[in-house]
Amino acid sequence: MNTHSPNIHADRPVIRQLDDAAINRIAAGEVVERPASAVKELVENAIDAGARRITVEIADGGKTLIRVIDDGCGMTPEDLPLALSRHATSKIDGSDLLNIHTFGFRGEALPSLGAVGRLTVQSRADGAEACEVRVSGGVASAPRPCARDRGTTVTLADLFYATPARLKFLRTDRAESQAVGETLRRLAMAEPSVGFTLRDVSGGGEGRVTFRADPVTGDLFDALRGRLGQVMGTEFTTNAVSVDATREGIRLSGLAGLPTYSRGSAVAQHLFVNGRPVKDRTLLGALRGAYQDFLSKDRHPAVALFVDCDPRAVDVNVHPAKSEVRFREPGVVRGLIVTALRHALAEAGHRASTTVAGATLGAMRPEPGPTATGAPRIYQMDRRPSPAARAASYAAQAPGFAEMETAWSARTVEPDPEPVVETPEPETPPAALPLGAARGQVHENYILAQTADGLVIVDQHAAHERLVYEKLKRQMSERGVPAQALLIPEIVELSEGDAALILEAADDLARMGLTVEPFGGGAVAVRETPAILGEVNAEALLRDILDELADGGASSLVQDKVEAILSRVACHGSVRSGRRMHADEMNALLREMEATPHSGQCNHGRPTYVELKLSDIERLFGRT
Repeated sequence: MNTHSPNIHADRPVIRQLDDAAINRIAAGEVVERPASAVKELVENAIDAGARRITVEIADGGKTLIRVIDDGCGMTPEDLPLALSRHATSKIDGSDLLNIHTFGFRGEALPSLGAVGRLTVQSRADGAEACEVRVSGGVASAPRPCARDRGTTVTLADLFYATPARLKFLRTDRAESQAVGETLRRLAMAEPSVGFTLRDVSGGGEGRVTFRADPVTGDLFDALRGRLGQVMGTEFTTNAVSVDATREGIRLSGLAGLPTYSRGSAVAQHLFVNGRPVKDRTLLGALRGAYQDFLSKDRHPAVALFVDCDPRAVDVNVHPAKSEVRFREPGVVRGLIVTALRHALAEAGHRASTTVAGATLGAMRPEPGPTATGAPRIYQMDRRPSPAARAASYAAQAPGFAEMETAWSARTVEPDPEPVVETPEPETPPAALPLGAARGQVHENYILAQTADGLVIVDQHAAHERLVYEKLKRQMSERGVPAQALLIPEIVELSEGDAALILEAADDLARMGLTVEPFGGGAVAVRETPAILGEVNAEALLRDILDELADGGASSLVQDKVEAILSRVACHGSVRSGRRMHADEMNALLREMEATPHSGQCNHGRPTYVELKLSDIERLFGRT
């Protein structure tokens, strides 16, 4: 080897004991990555202290000032200096590092922040005097009296002044402020009973409030829905389904957005474990698996999901920032998420996001009227015409129009006083059903249906494609995936670790028509493959499955491939665009959509229908 290796030295390296200042700066590098990290640690301390209201003030994105004010239990003058020393905490006693019920437990946040910035802590507990301690570059001052009510105020000025090289790696003030806001929003989701306020005080003065979430009362789901409405917006809570399921002592709750309320990135995915915001590969993989049948790969679901379990069933001490966790039984958690989400989405039936109608209405603009301001002219209507007035209007118009009045209007018509032949009527008129009664077809592709309070436009091909696909999946679930036996089993050479991983999943693969058996050493024999896939490259398939197993602990690759074939079969076997449909066919399609889960979106996550309320249509024409 001709090049010099920096790890080869002529002199033996000497082992040294680092001083406390260096140790704290190293620890701060793990815990405090940016201003948002400091805010996270301080707000978590405030929540653990039982605070009911927390105010965060920042300046210049948190680079020059971070102040966290809470009304928690506070600290006594005796406890305050101890809280600023490393690995001193009130949250655990050190006997059981798995039974953790609080956000913090390491006792590293305050000393780490004091090592890289100018830290001031003011605190007061019930029955004690208020006290203040200042820390600069890791050196603490003596405690001294101060004035404040019960609670704690932590002020961090000049972050990273003691390690100026790290300032170069921070982003713009705007980007850092957004990161702080996102951190506080995630913590606010987990604590609906706590009020949060974020204020930007750059330039001095009172500053401006950039985020506020008042405490929400009520039972668990009402409080959670209210808080998620504050943080994620009421549009999300309106277009989401409730999730509440339990398996083997693990509970999953929260809200999951409808597939038609998807996003272009994963920014609206919020996952919590025992109230702690996390970004865990197991949970994210399960989330993708639950929605994979409803969304294309470039769309991402919007969710806020909470996993609650025995603290001993999950290890939260596997990441410096505690943003990742490790479950004792990851397979159970993954199965719970996939099953619960699919069940909740199935219960939504044909429901589609209200944003679909909003986008449709947004594409329509009434022409400006001849008013001085150029605003659309408003035509006032005292009341809508009565059934008798409509009947007279129909009769006065073109011949044949009067006959259409009963056949094509979904409004209630007053009975004719003359005797008529009684015919049995359905219990529920078609127009009173969710998707209404078919009134026509335009461009041989779109069905127009009239509901009791609006209009529904259905994409006949997309809707029928989804119906056929769900029927094929149901048949496959009932009868299993047919497998074709290979005349000569294909032997695939793998490492012993990969072979063991594949064989652990052999039972799951067999249910999807892929049969694998050990063949000695690291080799496995593929004896059967799913018949619907036709000719299969077994080695490539197994290696793709291994990649999924290594990444998420489970593989749905074979199922994905089978369902992709079913999707293509459904596409070719469904009603084609350009085909004329009779009224009974259109109504039958609408009734089947109402009875079929997931019929509100096609196999690619696009909506199969748009519903416009009558009030919205009238507003388009300036009638309100």
